[in-house]
Amino acid sequence: MDNPILQTAPRSAWSGLLSQPSAHRPSVPRSQPPSVQTPSIRTRPATAKAARLRPPVPRALAYGVALAWCGLPFSALAQAGTAASPSAWDEPPALRSSPLLQEKIPDAVRTQLPVFVRGDHISGQTDLNAVIEGNAELRRGDTVIRADRLDYDVPQDLAKARGQVRINRAGNVYEGTALELRVDAFEGFFSDARYRFLATQAHGESTRVDFIDKDRAVVHNATYTTCQRDDEANWQPDWVLRAATIRIDNEESVGTAEDAVLEFKGVSLLPIPYITFPLSDKRKSGLLPPTIGLDSRDGVAYSQPYYWNIAPNRDATLRAALMTKRGANLGGEFRYLEPTYHGQISGDVMPGDRLRDRMRWSFSGQHQGLLDTGIGGVGLNINVNRVSDDNYWRDFGRASEPLRQRLLPGDASLSWAANDMSAAVRTLKWQTLQDVNSPIVPPYDRMPQMQWRYMPSQLGGGFDATVELDTTRFQAARALTNQPNADRAYAMAQISRPFLAPGGFVTPRLQLHATTYQFDTALTNGSRSASRTLPTFSLDSGLVFERDTSYFGRAFLQTLEPRAFYTYTPYRDQSRLPVYDTAANDFNFATIYTENAFGGNDRIADNNLLTLGVSTRLLDPNSGAEAARFGIAQRVRFSDQQVTLPGVAPVSERLSDVLLGAGITWTPQWGFDSTVQYNPKTGRSIRSTIGARYSPGNYRTVSAAYRLQRGTSEQIDIGWQWPLNDLWGDKGKDLGPGRGQGGGRWYTVGRLNYSLQDRKLVDTVVGLEYDSCCWIGRVVLERLQSGVATANTRLLFQVEFVGFSRLSLGSSPLETFKQHVPRYQYLREQVSTPSRFTNYD
Repeated sequence: MDNPILQTAPRSAWSGLLSQPSAHRPSVPRSQPPSVQTPSIRTRPATAKAARLRPPVPRALAYGVALAWCGLPFSALAQAGTAASPSAWDEPPALRSSPLLQEKIPDAVRTQLPVFVRGDHISGQTDLNAVIEGNAELRRGDTVIRADRLDYDVPQDLAKARGQVRINRAGNVYEGTALELRVDAFEGFFSDARYRFLATQAHGESTRVDFIDKDRAVVHNATYTTCQRDDEANWQPDWVLRAATIRIDNEESVGTAEDAVLEFKGVSLLPIPYITFPLSDKRKSGLLPPTIGLDSRDGVAYSQPYYWNIAPNRDATLRAALMTKRGANLGGEFRYLEPTYHGQISGDVMPGDRLRDRMRWSFSGQHQGLLDTGIGGVGLNINVNRVSDDNYWRDFGRASEPLRQRLLPGDASLSWAANDMSAAVRTLKWQTLQDVNSPIVPPYDRMPQMQWRYMPSQLGGGFDATVELDTTRFQAARALTNQPNADRAYAMAQISRPFLAPGGFVTPRLQLHATTYQFDTALTNGSRSASRTLPTFSLDSGLVFERDTSYFGRAFLQTLEPRAFYTYTPYRDQSRLPVYDTAANDFNFATIYTENAFGGNDRIADNNLLTLGVSTRLLDPNSGAEAARFGIAQRVRFSDQQVTLPGVAPVSERLSDVLLGAGITWTPQWGFDSTVQYNPKTGRSIRSTIGARYSPGNYRTVSAAYRLQRGTSEQIDIGWQWPLNDLWGDKGKDLGPGRGQGGGRWYTVGRLNYSLQDRKLVDTVVGLEYDSCCWIGRVVLERLQSGVATANTRLLFQVEFVGFSRLSLGSSPLETFKQHVPRYQYLREQVSTPSRFTNYD
């Protein structure tokens, strides 16, 4: 071997010398006791065998062990003729896990790891020191030191290296001219050092690096950038952070720069007295990038958030904003996550909004929890959203999604479940934000609602059954609803007997629904109470046929699935009953096979109808993936449906509209989906939704949809994300999700929603992204409808310094892209933490 190898055991173990016989091996007197140190280790020729420091073995014992091992195979062969029992040599080797292959070596294991050194020339004293010259290398666990010359003091665990010095510590690399380091404690300094961090691929230079411990270091007169060096001699990074001091904390994955300046394209953007930045995707406390915006409604707006990483399962974001046309705004959000519950709370307040001459505020809180008690599981769910006034949704378009709605729930429920029973108590109170140009009839509050349900899981004879009891107090402003408030109680029981087979199913079901009302004011007939009891019978059936086939040269398993569903409910006059929680079901493939045409409990449709439908699917015979799906369904009514909602005429048509559906995913790149509600009498579609998608790879997606609601709306929706470089033949590199496609590439991103009925764009989001590997530029034009005749327009800019920070003018374009563009992908997103073995020496 060309390079001798020296191995030292932990200092608690005794080390000696054992090597292959060699004329150049230093002699060790046999009479020398083990406690006496070997005087020296002389350098052997480069052609000598490798040397290792091992505890010495008495020669007689060594001979005995050698003879035993040599004789063992022969004795085994001699016994083979008399014994047929398997030999231990036939057993597979026993495998055990090694801590050396773990991403992070445990501290208890690290202290016991040996030190390996190698080089062209090695000299020193056993357990005292070693001097390695020429291609010197020291290795211990996940730490590797290479240099021209390396001195290692064994008792002090101190390595001194000179020349071209390189350290690889768990994938983080440092290079320089002079090093002094206590290897296990990782304490010392490095002169004229260059460094590169594995997690972010960030690198820089410094006059000196002080290693505090294995997780912390202080870098002096430092630079920091994620721009990767090319082959040009005059290469300069597009952006660089220059700082008097950078403190590295790998335990918290945070870097802290002091007395720094950020340069972009050779221009100093801004001095930074103090800033923290991430060394990985791990959360950290500190100031987040500010946002500066120009808005026709707000004027010049400056927003500064602060992130507080309270604990691994708790964090908070505090924010302050100043708008020249409106005033100051303060807000924050708190999130928590526990094994049995989680939630978040957020709020904002503007003491004096000059836009409305009043104080504005908002609050949003969500909580979900489930506790396992001795009597069953107890759950608590809370969802509360409140704002100061009716115009909040219009004036605060950047608020969180729940607060941009006009119906804000205040919902709390306490539930219990054990075995086959469950119970719940719920309160629900709505805040309705009214608009004079588009008023809303407020939904009813439930103050409270109590429910009990029993679903026996082991009912004999193959039967399924359910019993449900519910009582609810409905409250709302009678001046707006034109109905009395009421206490409603109902009981619903059903029993069914499914008959299942591989080729089909038949399920008869019988339901009984009983309801009582107590009103706070009299109805039109003078009654203050009402009741209703109705039975319902249904019979659901279907068949499944399969065959092997092929289309366009591709093999499939094709199914043919006819289905018939009959339901009957007798007529009961319900025209005088108010409507509290009931609405007509949407007409689609899910609801066409149900007993009731309404959702809720205030109307039970009188039905005597048969639903017939058939569907066919093309399945991949190997994976079972669905390549295509086609379906058709229609209702045949044997009598009129007289039970309707107020103001709606009875249904007398014997044949319903026809539902047509198709879905095609011939390849993962292409997708098509459509649903059409077709009226055979008029020969026109009543409702249509047709959509298609093409996604050939990362950062390439185009989607289009056509939506028609006859007499109400007709819209076209187009969304996309696509590299512009494709236009001139530059296809880039497929680096995977979250890594872009290489530097110097432009991307166009957007979504357009156009109303064919109004002949205008309803919503517009159009943007450009430029990826320069270590920084990304974004510009977005956003125009979103905020009312019947009003819209808000914004122009957003952002520069993202990859692995460092984002500077935005206006709100973040990333939030706009992710919210409005279907299947949008971030150009930079760490989908997995890099392994230290990806940069292993």
